[in-house]
Amino acid sequence: MASTSLASKVPALESPAIEARGVAKYYGALHAVDGVDLSVQRGEIFGLIGHNGAGKSTLFKMMLGLTEPSAGEILVNGASVRGRDFRAARRHIGYLPENVVLYDNLSGLETLRFFARLKGAPFSQCEPTLERVGLLDAAKRPLREYSKGMRQRLGFAQALLGEPSVLFLDEPTNGLDPQAIRDFYVTLRHLRDAGVTVLITSHILAELQERVDRLAIMAVGKIAAVGSVQDLRHQMQLPLSLTLRLAASSVAQAQQLLGAITGVHADVTEAGLRVSCPREAKMAVLGALGGLGAKLLDLNIQEPSLEDVFFGF
Repeated sequence: MASTSLASKVPALESPAIEARGVAKYYGALHAVDGVDLSVQRGEIFGLIGHNGAGKSTLFKMMLGLTEPSAGEILVNGASVRGRDFRAARRHIGYLPENVVLYDNLSGLETLRFFARLKGAPFSQCEPTLERVGLLDAAKRPLREYSKGMRQRLGFAQALLGEPSVLFLDEPTNGLDPQAIRDFYVTLRHLRDAGVTVLITSHILAELQERVDRLAIMAVGKIAAVGSVQDLRHQMQLPLSLTLRLAASSVAQAQQLLGAITGVHADVTEAGLRVSCPREAKMAVLGALGGLGAKLLDLNIQEPSLEDVFFGF
């Protein structure tokens, strides 16, 4: 469970935890980030997705103060990344980079103590943090004996040191097995419930689909869309998919009933029908199928996936 002291780390401000206003980063003629406006609220898990080269990593680096914007302003916990106050604000920020580089000759515990010195965090946090990411039993083993997944969990542990109020996580589940991924997102939910803001990027869209509160889609340096997964589905007006298992003798009847509804398409399958239907026609389709009675043996409704939404934008 998350420590209750995490919530006390979050500044008592009504402003967003992260705010970008007209942010741009130019490398000569290349506009890596081009006029981004983005607001991430306190205590939410926010996803940032986009194709390679969309500008996600550059935006991350600017938010962390590692790269200076060419234009615009970024505020993290109310402090401008260009201002004098940002040095103090950094103490309340955790960061897990995409590629974690660690020292093979140090143990897991020694590694955390090294990062604790850098962050000014007490050594007393190290062992509880290792336990939190499932590495306490390996605390005294040298990192050369760690698997890729264990190194990734250790990287996550260093990001949690100092009980940050804002977490930046870049491809955080690289190398993790399914159980470790599940445990990772459970930890994120506990952090969010304690008031921590999480900004996360991942190319594994299925992971993010049910686990982020909102997300932004980046394309060619710009924000193409922002909202919850359901909001983005509505924006795209992507059709729903229905799979119908029918008695063989009722397929033609089902096609006739559905054919009267505008925008609905039904294809015959081995088990029955596969139906594509506009979102606004869902209830009309279900009402029409009610006329089949017991001839409708099974029904499955599938919402468009986050991957469908991403490629739609």
